[in-house]
Amino acid sequence: MTATDRSIELVNAAAQAAADRLAHDIIAYDVSDVLSITDAFLLASAPNDRQVKSIVDEIEERLNKELGAKPVRREGDRDARWILLDYVDIVVHVQHSEERVFYALERLWKDCPELTLPEDAQKTRGKAAEHHQGAAADPDGELS
Repeated sequence: MTATDRSIELVNAAAQAAADRLAHDIIAYDVSDVLSITDAFLLASAPNDRQVKSIVDEIEERLNKELGAKPVRREGDRDARWILLDYVDIVVHVQHSEERVFYALERLWKDCPELTLPEDAQKTRGKAAEHHQGAAADPDGELS
């Protein structure tokens, strides 16, 4: 079994919304062969809690406006370190960069097929590492 067309449509819209809000390392997996509860997982991260919330808000707004989809469940708002949006067909995980490294969901799902995402989302690969290196090089947070 593979992800449905509807699931892929939701994943692509969510990935584009996340990229538009400058999410890092956006990736999606087709988990339909190993899970019966959903077709796909979308993972994205951000370097701070405020940006995590912004990404999640944009995904929710975009999927509702463009595709008429609303999450059946939203978890993790309080701390904004890891917010999960459950759309039944897909589950979106937006994590703070530190949680992303610690929990390493990619390792859990690496055997599942990766879904092709919009170009803007693909360009986010490695952005967390770039951001981390830039912050380490300039602890005052100033750009050179």
